[in-house]
Amino acid sequence: MRVLWRDHLRIGLGSKWLALAGYRRGLRPTPSAKEIVVVDSADASGPWQAAVDALPAALALWDRPRLDVTVVLSNHFVRYALLPWNATLKSEAEWLALARHRFSSVHGPLAEEWVVRVAETGGRESPRIASAIDQALLAAIEEGIAGAGASLVSVQPYLMAAFNRMRPMIGNASSWLVIEEPGRLTLALIQGGVWRAIRSRRRDDPRHLTLPEVLERESALLALEEPCTRVVIHTHLTVDTPMHGAYELYDVTPDAAAGDRELAMALE
Repeated sequence: MRVLWRDHLRIGLGSKWLALAGYRRGLRPTPSAKEIVVVDSADASGPWQAAVDALPAALALWDRPRLDVTVVLSNHFVRYALLPWNATLKSEAEWLALARHRFSSVHGPLAEEWVVRVAETGGRESPRIASAIDQALLAAIEEGIAGAGASLVSVQPYLMAAFNRMRPMIGNASSWLVIEEPGRLTLALIQGGVWRAIRSRRRDDPRHLTLPEVLERESALLALEEPCTRVVIHTHLTVDTPMHGAYELYDVTPDAAAGDRELAMALE
């Protein structure tokens, strides 16, 4: 069946699936069509190859002559670095150079094949977030979407897309940001509205370490003088209770009550 809608398609791109949500423009955009496309990555040449190869067929479900597309990338495919405020950096080019240097110093020659971006986190003297993805991944996304006759509006790391939704809840409070997806847990600590740390780790079995245990370990690594017990979470899993031990959870997953958690990455 072909899905008829208009205006804008958001695609969450994971290693084993695509999450698609079509939106009609307006003051309060709401999804007009939703779809999960499961892909077989067993024989793929890379972790993202099968999902990218599935883009043309997935886009064919949306019958729209002029289709705008936003792709949200799983945190599996993105590297992050938090850059402290540096008053000596006077331009965006200098911040970008610092980000490239940071990735190169950690990852070596591999970083030469990455597309690097730097995003502000708040006011003028706030830290900045550097993100990096494979150049080949970006090129493959651009080719797949253009080949389907659609227009690529933006490619966003999942952390940044989720943070945009979490921002009103966070304000100037101290909070853990938790972005949970199949096989990966991404954490960020914000204290008094200022970003302090970013961690992204594999999590193949959530039963191995509970969320409170993970947060306690990260708190110890960061040598926090006072524990941060406020947790703003964006997850594909059901949140059964607002309390996990000493931690108070605020679930900001879009359409969480509507059973669309698998689509969380694609929803606004």
